[in-house]
Amino acid sequence: MPMPPLDTASPAWDCVALGEVMLRLDPGEGRIHTTRSFAVWEGGGEYNVARGLRRCFGMRTAVATAFAENPIGRLAEDLILQGGVDTSLIRWVPYDGVGRSIRNGLNFTERGFGVRAAAGCSDRGNTAISQTRRGDFDWENIFGPAKGARWFHTGGIFAALSESTVEVAAEAMDAARKYGTPISYDLNYRASLWKSIGGKARAQEVNRELVRKVDLLLGNEEDFSAMLGIQLEGVTEDFAELPIASYEKMLREVAGKYPNLKLIATTLRTAHSASRNAWGAIALSGDEIVHVAQRDIDILDRVGGGDSFASGLIYGMITGKPVEWAVRCGVAHGALAMTTPGDTSMATLKEVERVMQGSSARIER
Repeated sequence: MPMPPLDTASPAWDCVALGEVMLRLDPGEGRIHTTRSFAVWEGGGEYNVARGLRRCFGMRTAVATAFAENPIGRLAEDLILQGGVDTSLIRWVPYDGVGRSIRNGLNFTERGFGVRAAAGCSDRGNTAISQTRRGDFDWENIFGPAKGARWFHTGGIFAALSESTVEVAAEAMDAARKYGTPISYDLNYRASLWKSIGGKARAQEVNRELVRKVDLLLGNEEDFSAMLGIQLEGVTEDFAELPIASYEKMLREVAGKYPNLKLIATTLRTAHSASRNAWGAIALSGDEIVHVAQRDIDILDRVGGGDSFASGLIYGMITGKPVEWAVRCGVAHGALAMTTPGDTSMATLKEVERVMQGSSARIER
């Protein structure tokens, strides 16, 4: 999917992301149910991509989301501002005083260590963004000539929030397609989000329609199975072995069902432990398979690794790099993002380039 070189004069944004942004409450090395203090970050599957593009790759990004107007919402806004992401597309919804009908989401996340896996517990019912409706965002203005965006990103987490967010995602995609804006979509299956609204059957019904509007599709092996009903053959339940031929077959099956897709990419992760993973990726562009072989990496905080893979890959596509370069950039950025706490990347472009070149972790000074 070749892209034109970045034009710094226009448009207003290189990427606009649509999704929920929650406060992440992190007990550090402790457990959620025993801690007495939390570090606070912001995070969200779609937002993390926009933030990575801004902070690591220097691109102009914005997030389309909504918050209840209270100090928690303003804290989330402050964190977004620190990340350099444009907040002009945030909708502020009047707070009802106690959160009966409108509130801001919280995400409690343990990093895990060794044999103890990472774990999360979300508190996100009745959030402002889950209640957004068609017409709440001016997509004609966002993607049209008045402002314009070079790229649009959203995903399956946003689509799972409510019946209306599915419609908003489709509305945004239709506007982006009207103006020729490439669309990326991360399937990002979360069983907890679909559990009470129809499970995998509903997830597949929703995502099979949305994916027909997409240019770049991202996910992992579980995502393709749960969200599209396309199975990966020859793997065990713990994904200890990842047969590349089976991944290639799966990607080609996805491409056959969705000929609109120009690029399909999946991360390759084998969790030896919570602290050490094998990490790589495979992608299909046209008829070409690009495979970045797994290598073992040490993990401090695995949450957001896939989002950082996405932002590295999208950066390569926006700047017109070859697909193979873009996939390697995504793998390197994802690996670096998992060496620091929080959902979002703290990596620099220089560090990403060093990892892409195979440099060691020898101290620089």
